[in-house]
Amino acid sequence: MTPRHTALALLVVVLWGFNFVVIDEGLDGVPPLLFLALRFVVVAIPAIFLVPRPKAPWTTVVLVGLFLSLGQFSLLYLSLAAGMPPGLASLLLQVQVVFTLVLASATLREKPRRMQIVGVVVGMVGLGVVISGQATVVPLLALLLILAAALSWATGNVITRHAKVSSGLSLVVWSALVVPLPSFGLSLLVDGPVAVGDALSHLSLTAILSTVYTAVAASLVGYGIWNSLMARYPAGRVAPFTLLVPVIGIAAAWIVQHEQPSVTDLVGGAVMLVGLAAAVIVLDGRRRGPGAADGLGAPLDLPVPAAREDRVTAPSP
Repeated sequence: MTPRHTALALLVVVLWGFNFVVIDEGLDGVPPLLFLALRFVVVAIPAIFLVPRPKAPWTTVVLVGLFLSLGQFSLLYLSLAAGMPPGLASLLLQVQVVFTLVLASATLREKPRRMQIVGVVVGMVGLGVVISGQATVVPLLALLLILAAALSWATGNVITRHAKVSSGLSLVVWSALVVPLPSFGLSLLVDGPVAVGDALSHLSLTAILSTVYTAVAASLVGYGIWNSLMARYPAGRVAPFTLLVPVIGIAAAWIVQHEQPSVTDLVGGAVMLVGLAAAVIVLDGRRRGPGAADGLGAPLDLPVPAAREDRVTAPSP
């Protein structure tokens, strides 16, 4: 990759890493499901007039919206609202890589390679270390919600992989239409019309800026840059950058919210990221022709959309 394109990839990582803190700050005074509805209104409404509809059945678009957007992000927002620290959320959400591999093996008959199996085992050991260190600090409900968000993300990964839509961005934009009405309706049901009306009539500047950041910077700008890089380079060169997202997320939470990670978090997180790296970057010594990624096999679908004919991956928060 050229220095310019490497810098663009790092910019996307920074945008996505800070996204967790931005979401957490925006949730102050706004019910999580209502906040989610506002985000996806901003993502979908302008963009659908600019981005062509994906070449996929409407059932696929709806399922992607249900799992990748509504399911994943509603559970993430609820987890943050329930007390999950944003830095830790950015790390634990990456467990979706392991879930994706397992689901793809079970439903798509994609046999995992030996290195991927080793990576899954190492990643789960690291996850266990992190959870054991947070068991008495983070509410159990928040932990279960973030893991459920990762599972929903992984399910969406498998659906998009099976659909094989050529444009990841178009699928993200149009599937976003699935989110606003259900999340707004659930917010009315869970939080009550009075709380929803009060939050809408008293939106703070922080909530507005957070909505704009998550929709424009993290979603549209981030995905736009990422898709162009994935279309230009082999996935094995670009996708590993996403492993830096939790590093930025933890650092951002440390700087902005003084969320200082414990030694257990750092050790367990490092072990988990090593396992994930082994699971998504399959090293082999075979030549793959002119487009080979310098010995890197194509990684398992990562939490990003890929504008390639044979691969679409899921969005990052």
